[in-house]
Amino acid sequence: MDCIFCAIRDGEIPSPKLVENEFCYVIRDINPQAAVHLLVIAKPHVANIAEAVDECPELVSGMLKTAVECARQEGLEEGGYRLVTNLGENGCQSVKHLHIHVLGGEKLTENIGK
Repeated sequence: MDCIFCAIRDGEIPSPKLVENEFCYVIRDINPQAAVHLLVIAKPHVANIAEAVDECPELVSGMLKTAVECARQEGLEEGGYRLVTNLGENGCQSVKHLHIHVLGGEKLTENIGK
C-alpha cells in the first residue's frame, strides 16, 4: 500500500502530530485553505467516511470528538469553523484514507473545503 497518511502514522514521513489517540492523529495541513487547517486522520487505513460508517462507527465518533476538541484548542469555537470530509472523485477526495478537515480562524468562503 502506498498511502501518505499511513506513512505519516508510521513515522516514515515526519510530520508533527498535534494530538494522537486510539482513533486518529491530527496534523496541520501543508497546503492550508484557511488560517487554521487541521487534518484529523484515521489511524487504521479506511478509504472514506462511507466505509467507516459501515465498518467502524466508533472510529467516526472518535474522530469527530477529536476534531471538535482540536477546534476548541485552536480557539475556533466562538467564531465558528467547518468540518469537511471528501468522498470519491466528484467529492474531490485526493487521498483515499479517511480524514476530516478542520477549517477556521477566518470568515470562510463557500468554496473552501469543497
